[in-house]
Amino acid sequence: MASSPTDFSSWAQARREQVERLLEALLPDAALPPSRLHEAMRYAVLGSGKRMRPLLAFAGGELLQAPDDDVGRVAAAVELVHAYSLVHDDLPCMDDDVLRRGKPTCHVAFDEATALLAGDALQSLAFGVLADAPMKAGAPSQCRMVKLLAGAIGSRGMAGGQAIDLSSSGRELTLPELEFMHIHKTGELIRAAVVLGAQCAAQPAPNELERLDHFAKRIGLAFQVVDDVLDAQSDTATLGKTAGKDARQNKPTYVSLMGLARARAFADELRREGLRALEPFGDRAQRLRELTDYIVLRDR
Repeated sequence: MASSPTDFSSWAQARREQVERLLEALLPDAALPPSRLHEAMRYAVLGSGKRMRPLLAFAGGELLQAPDDDVGRVAAAVELVHAYSLVHDDLPCMDDDVLRRGKPTCHVAFDEATALLAGDALQSLAFGVLADAPMKAGAPSQCRMVKLLAGAIGSRGMAGGQAIDLSSSGRELTLPELEFMHIHKTGELIRAAVVLGAQCAAQPAPNELERLDHFAKRIGLAFQVVDDVLDAQSDTATLGKTAGKDARQNKPTYVSLMGLARARAFADELRREGLRALEPFGDRAQRLRELTDYIVLRDR
């Protein structure tokens, strides 16, 4: 799967359309019972979102020339997990938000119980997608991929980071404590997206996976730093979610600990560290470099 010479925006749009078609086909038809649950699942996933994690999976796969169909399944699975996490994150018992991706959150559009079940079902579907059919990388590698995704979203990953986030509201965290929280809450799934895409290759070299892992850890953290900056300086219409909510809930962020200028500088430092990790790959890492710039320099 060689990298295309097309410009980044065209590549990204083509990949977004590809994963949208996959998700459309994978999600249960809303006409099938229980129809309300299936409608909520489709509402939470389709037609919106930057699809950043699928793009990272595709770029990781392209770097090692992994089979496109297998990387597509990984990209869809990661996005299903991400969508489930957003549905649960917005619930009244969590962040209690009413706007996501420019439209009412799932529990507002449906109801709290349906949203909870929709998130559960999306997570289940993600693992089904990842394990459903043999991949060219082989069964042992596929099992490792399932394990990697499970770890990324469990108590030592995304769920654990969310638990720390909930307990930190109104408390002062040190910078290392804040970094620990976000490495787990946000960074682990971003890291998994890159590495899972690369693991679709038939025989990825261990040193190549290690370099990609280091890259993904820095970029995953940079994503959160930029999110904190945007939450502090952008409006709700631009973000597609409620702006300024962290400050109103007295949650520790990189902006509250470092200030806007230092937080922006830290994001750029993480960007440079990530790009340095890609240097040994040369031109093969073009899409990952472009995604790095997109993540750090975005305005929403």
